[in-house]
Amino acid sequence: MTATSPPPSPAHPRTAREVFLVFLRLGLTSFGGPVAHIGYFRQEFVARRQWLDERGFADLLAVCQFLPGPASSQLGIAVGLLRAGLAGALAAWVAFTAPSAIALTLFAYGVGTLGDVAGAAPLHGLKIVAVAVVAQAVWNMARSLAPDRPRATLAVLAAGLALAVPSTLGQVGAIVAGGLAGWLILGAQSDESVSPLRVPVGRRAGALLLAVFFLLLIALPMIAGASGNHALALLDSFYRSGALVFGGGHVVLPLLQASVVPPGWIGNDAFLAGYGAAQAVPGPLFTFAAYLGAAMTPAPNGWLGALLCLGAIFLPSFLLVLGGLPFWDVLRHQRAAQAALKGVNAAVVGLLLAALYRPVWTSAILAPADFTLALGAFLLLVFWRVPPWLVVILGALASAALAHFA
Repeated sequence: MTATSPPPSPAHPRTAREVFLVFLRLGLTSFGGPVAHIGYFRQEFVARRQWLDERGFADLLAVCQFLPGPASSQLGIAVGLLRAGLAGALAAWVAFTAPSAIALTLFAYGVGTLGDVAGAAPLHGLKIVAVAVVAQAVWNMARSLAPDRPRATLAVLAAGLALAVPSTLGQVGAIVAGGLAGWLILGAQSDESVSPLRVPVGRRAGALLLAVFFLLLIALPMIAGASGNHALALLDSFYRSGALVFGGGHVVLPLLQASVVPPGWIGNDAFLAGYGAAQAVPGPLFTFAAYLGAAMTPAPNGWLGALLCLGAIFLPSFLLVLGGLPFWDVLRHQRAAQAALKGVNAAVVGLLLAALYRPVWTSAILAPADFTLALGAFLLLVFWRVPPWLVVILGALASAALAHFA
């Protein structure tokens, strides 16, 4: 292949194995959360392998940030789809998700059997580290998505709305308001030279997949409520969490907590301990659903619960990416859409900021020593570039030591 030759056909079935192996390596090594994942993806697929050019990568990222769900995982699904068709999309998701999902499921078994022996101090340390990790995410995303005064203002207003209306309505309202503000206030220049995306899904199939997405969103609550079946209740709760959250893994935290803690499916301490552990593993933060499914008290739990919750929370991403990409190729040429995306991205920063305060901060920072430990974890993550998995271990050990000498 010469330097000017086009890349292999993105729908070529023999490349699905290649997609799987590349994403498996990323799934084993991509620490740092969704913002870091995007950087890893760009380096791998634009700079190193040239599966996409800069503009194509940026456009895929834009639509994945606009859609609800985990942006980095959706970006991976989209890359796999363009590279190797439907088999590539599935291969990308499985390979990128499996390492962290397996690790968190095993951690759930440890919490269930060793939680009383280990005591509360190490678990509280994991909650404190979660404060530092979410603060790091706010720090990084604000620098890239809200770098100027108008977008920083939108971010703060979105955070205020999310805190004033602590529900899905507040989160979706903040996203919609951000998009409208971007459309009306922020400027964006269209680029008529954009080359079309070679999406191996037609518009008719895309429309059908989007219809299935909305049908499940409406029908699952009614079916689960009428049946009283706990498995259907789990499917409904985690599907809605994956379908209605904007901003990625950190922002899904309040939705998941509201779904699983008040009914008594899992305790709040175990919930936040698992969230802290999720920072120690590579790959998408949405695999936190596997931990919750495994650690829950009512059946199905264990490995079956982990698979059910993991599949349910990622199913909306598949339906939205496969259904939306055929139409995005037309929309992305429009100037108004580019301006709206600027406002949406700023609102995402605000939702992250709101999640940092509640429930992460309010559940973990209970004393001056907790605040000091959180500052130390933030220092290690942001300025010393210590890997998150090591900060999690150090946080648990430090909390246990403080409790011992108190």
